[in-house]
Amino acid sequence: MTETAYDDEGAFVPPTRFAVPGRIAVNNRAAALWQRALITEIRRETPAASTFRLKVPDWQGHLPGQHLMLRLTAADGYVAQRHYSIASAPDGSGEIELTLDHVVGGEVSGHLHTVARVGDTVEVRGPLSGFFAWPGDRPALLLGAGSGVVPLMSMVRHHRLAGLALPLRLIVSARTPEDLIYADEYGEETTVVLTRAEGRLNAGHLAPLLGADGRPDGGWEAYICGSNGFAEHASRLLVEAGQPVDRIRIERFG
Repeated sequence: MTETAYDDEGAFVPPTRFAVPGRIAVNNRAAALWQRALITEIRRETPAASTFRLKVPDWQGHLPGQHLMLRLTAADGYVAQRHYSIASAPDGSGEIELTLDHVVGGEVSGHLHTVARVGDTVEVRGPLSGFFAWPGDRPALLLGAGSGVVPLMSMVRHHRLAGLALPLRLIVSARTPEDLIYADEYGEETTVVLTRAEGRLNAGHLAPLLGADGRPDGGWEAYICGSNGFAEHASRLLVEAGQPVDRIRIERFG
C-alpha cells in the first residue's frame, strides 16, 4: 500500500510510504519550472466546489492522477502555494482543469473562489508525482469521496477519451446529490453512494467488483482518494474483500 497526503487546503504532507512505479517517468526538467497560466473558464460544480480551466502555454502533458503546484503572489510580495490534483484528461490541448473546494479561511482556495476571474493569471508548476498516476495500462478500481474524486475523474476521462478497452470502475461517495462533483458526467462505469440516504460505503458496494465474477484477469489496481477517515475505511474494506495490499494506492487530505 502506498500513499501520500495533503492538508485541508491541499498543502503537501510527507507520505508515510511512497513509491514511484518504474514505468512512470516523472520529475522532468519542464515540470520543475514555474509557468504563467491563464484562467479561461470558471465552472461551478457544487455549492462548495468549482472547476478552474487554465491555459498553460508550455504544458508538457500529464498522467491521470498527477497533481501540480499553484502559486499566488500578492502585491506586497507575499506568496502562497498549494498542491492540487489535475481533473482533466491529458488531451494535448495545453489546457488543464483543477476542481477545488472553497475551504473556509483558505488563502489559495478562498482567492480563487471569491476574487479570481476569467482572464486572470496564476503560476503553476508540474505535473508532479507518479505514484498515484494511472497510465491506462491495467484495470483500475477507483474509490473517491467528496473532492477526492478529482484525480479519479482524470482517469475516467482518459479512459473514455483514449477509448481504452481494459476495465475501469469508479465508486464515488458524497453526502447528498447536491454535494456530488461532476454529477452530470457519470456513466455505466460509476456507482454513486449517497451517504446521508444510504449510509457509508460498505462491503456490498465492492462485492460485485471483487468477487470471482467481477474481478478482471490480473486483478485490479486500486486507487483511493478522500479524507483520512474515508481512506482508512475504504482501504480496510478492500483488504477484507481480498484486494492485495501492495496494489492499493492512497491519496488523502485533511
